[in-house]
Amino acid sequence: MNQGPQTEAHRAPALADPMPVRPHTRPFNALLTPPGSKSLTNRALLLAGLATGQSIIRRSLIEADDTARMIDALRRLGARIERESTDTLRVEGVAGRWKPEGRELSLDLGNAGTATRFLAAASVLSPIPVIIDGNARMRQRPIGELTGALAALGVRIQHLGTPDCPPVRITPPDFDLSSPKIEFGSLKSSQFVSALLLIAPWISGGLTVRHSATVTSPSYIWMSLRLLERLGASVQSSEDLRVIRVGPGDGPGMHGFDLSIEPDASSATYWWAAAAIVPGSSAMVRGLTADSLQGDASFPSLLERMGASVEPHADGIACTGPTELRSIAADMTDMPDAAMSLAAVACFARGASIIRGLQTLRVKESDRIAAMETELAKIGARVEANYLGDPGAIRITPPATGVDCSTSAPQVEFDTYDDHRMAMSLALIGLRRPNVLVRDPACVNKTYPTFWRDLSKLG
Repeated sequence: MNQGPQTEAHRAPALADPMPVRPHTRPFNALLTPPGSKSLTNRALLLAGLATGQSIIRRSLIEADDTARMIDALRRLGARIERESTDTLRVEGVAGRWKPEGRELSLDLGNAGTATRFLAAASVLSPIPVIIDGNARMRQRPIGELTGALAALGVRIQHLGTPDCPPVRITPPDFDLSSPKIEFGSLKSSQFVSALLLIAPWISGGLTVRHSATVTSPSYIWMSLRLLERLGASVQSSEDLRVIRVGPGDGPGMHGFDLSIEPDASSATYWWAAAAIVPGSSAMVRGLTADSLQGDASFPSLLERMGASVEPHADGIACTGPTELRSIAADMTDMPDAAMSLAAVACFARGASIIRGLQTLRVKESDRIAAMETELAKIGARVEANYLGDPGAIRITPPATGVDCSTSAPQVEFDTYDDHRMAMSLALIGLRRPNVLVRDPACVNKTYPTFWRDLSKLG
């Protein structure tokens, strides 16, 4: 399998592996702006690729592997994408119908979950069959609930490997979809819903989605809906998201747009968490406010419950760490990608913390619940999965005498499972505990290629 598109992040000088993390014996005061949101960038790229006319996407996440995979795939589907600056893209869309070359198109999307799910749904707008494939981990990640919905619409689906996982060949129907209605039960990922909603402006009569069970990760569905509405689509939804209808706005499809991407709120959680972990430290993240489209922008409210001070500003949110952290009981349904950041903070709290709403973490870039059990045990913290019989709940109990933060603490090397969020959250431990190293640090290139540089700025 090829290694995928090459970005500057891939060509950057090699990092030390394992990467040592320098502990902070004194408080820090940091001002940071994470790169653009991966979730918003890939949504905007897909919409721009399908739109009529030209779109400008500013402050986008360009140097990360996930977006590089999406950009490469959209170009092969016929969209013209040019880079105008370090974070600005100009996209010429295909007016609702892809224009790939050849008789069949195969897309290798690595382990990019958003690109894989979004492009699987968008393949119904192709004149030829499209094979959606990825790396070894992606071939283990579920997609059957999405392909099942597509099959119900008349799309021909052929799973070419493990059932209900990539690779999958998607052959569009020989008729135009018209006002389709899709019903979902309990889902493994909200990306299946977002994938369908994002192509709805180009479906005759629009698309209706109904949920017969509790909605998975609703904040990400709201992100898709608010972005679609902001860019001109017709959006209607019940407050609980049980019924959603999306269609074109004025005229068919969607016109080109000019959009600035918010900083990635999931990435921002590392800096707020870092301030909480190192007593008296402060981290101000610029570009995220109460109006954010991203659920993870609410993460500071959890730290506030643990004793941190949170101060909203007109251009960002600041967090200051307390002398002592309290444990917490938190529901992360609306921000599951921030769970590992919270877990790192919980290791330094007084008493056990319970984190719920994590059922989607089993099928992310790694099995993140199992990974946390293994890695946090290395510093003496106990992670109990399936807490009280809830598969989406864990309890984190710090060591009885606290995490050893003495200079003589034994060396710990954290494994990262080729998972960017495991690497970045585990690095937070090393800001307080000496002698911490993080293996495979380059895996952060998936969404945050400058993470280690930004981590060094805390000093």
